Amino acid sequence: MTGKERVLLALEHKIPDKVPWGEYAIDYDTVERILGHETYLRAKAKSMIAFWEGRRDEVAQSWKEDLIELYQKLDFMDIVNLAAMCTAILPPKDYEPERPRKLDENTWQFKDGRVYKYSPITGDVTLVEDPQKWTRQFKMEDFDPDEKPKPPDPSQFEVIDAVIKVFKDEKFILGPSGGEASFLLLGGMERGLMEYVTHPEVVKRATEAAVNRANKLDKFYIREGQDGVMWGTDFASNKGPFISPKMFREFCLPGIKKRVRNVKSFGMKVIKHACGNNAQLMDMFVEAGYDAYQSIQESSGLSLKWLKENYGDKITLWGGVNVENLVSGGPEDVKRDVRKAMEILKPKGGYIFGTSHTIAVGTRYDNFMAMVEEYLRTCSY
Repeated sequence: MTGKERVLLALEHKIPDKVPWGEYAIDYDTVERILGHETYLRAKAKSMIAFWEGRRDEVAQSWKEDLIELYQKLDFMDIVNLAAMCTAILPPKDYEPERPRKLDENTWQFKDGRVYKYSPITGDVTLVEDPQKWTRQFKMEDFDPDEKPKPPDPSQFEVIDAVIKVFKDEKFILGPSGGEASFLLLGGMERGLMEYVTHPEVVKRATEAAVNRANKLDKFYIREGQDGVMWGTDFASNKGPFISPKMFREFCLPGIKKRVRNVKSFGMKVIKHACGNNAQLMDMFVEAGYDAYQSIQESSGLSLKWLKENYGDKITLWGGVNVENLVSGGPEDVKRDVRKAMEILKPKGGYIFGTSHTIAVGTRYDNFMAMVEEYLRTCSY
C-alpha cells in the first residue's frame, strides 16, 4: 500500500495496513541531522534573509533538492506538506527585494519603520515594531469583493512542481491554494482582535473580499498532482478561542465554508492545522467540512480521549506526540506519547500519526529517533 492510499483510507475513516504518519513541517535542525548538511529548508530566518539579499535561486535549489532527499530517506512518512512556510512557494524569478537596513547582528529595519528581529529560540525573524500598527486606518472601500487578482508567476511553483513530480504516485501531497482567508486580523493580533469589536462591518467586508479573492486564485495555486491543502491560521490559545464561538460562527464560519467548498471542487482534501485549545470550535470544524484536524495540542487541555470519543467518527484526527517532550523531554517520554496516541486514536481508523505541531526547532535528535522507533513498533493494524 502506498502512502497516498494509506492517508486516503484514514481520511475516509477506513482502516489501512498501518497508521499513516505526516508532519506539518520538520524544522531545519532536524533536517540537517537527517541529511548531514546545512539547508534552507524550514530555516525561516536564513531563508528570509537570503530573499532580502536577492539570493532566491540559492534558496530554491536547497528547498527542492533537500525536500526530495528528506522524504526519500523518511520513506516511512506518508505525507509531504508543501504548504508550510519556507518549504515551497518562492518569490518570482525576476523579483526585486526590498532590502532592509541592518541595525545590528539580529535586527533589521525597513523604510516604513517596521523592525524585524531574529530569535535564536525559534530560528525565526519576527516583526517586533510596526509604527503604523495603531494608526493605520481600515475602511470599507479598502476591500473590493469583486477584485480580479493577478495570477502568480509560474516560477513561484518551481519547488512544488519538482517535488510533486517525484512523489505524486507514492505519497499524499499537501500543496498550495489561494489562501485560507477565514480569520482576518487587520493590523496584527492585538489590533485585529479589537477591530472585531470596534469595526465589525469592516472586518466582514475584508473577510468577504479575502474569501472571494482566494476562491479566484485557487485555479492558479492548486497544482496538478497534489492531493489536498492544509491551512494553518490559529484560532485559539491554550485558554480557548481568540474570539467567542458565537463571534467565530458569525464572522469566520461562512467564509470557511465557502473556501472549503471551492477547494473541494478541485478534488482536494482540506486539512486544518490549528494550535491551542479548539474544543469549543470542534463542532464548527466538522460543519465547515474539514477532512482532518491536525495539531492536537494536549498540553493546552485538549484531551485525546475526549476528541476520539466525541469526534473520532466525524473528522480524522492527526497528531498525538507532544512537541514539548521532543524538545525538553527524554526518549522514554516520547515513546510514552507514541504509545498513548496509538492506544487512544488508532482503533477503528480515522487517525494520522504525528506531533502536536511540528518537529520543531530544538527537537533532540535522540527523541526524534525514539519517536520513529516506537511508531514503527506500534503502527500496524
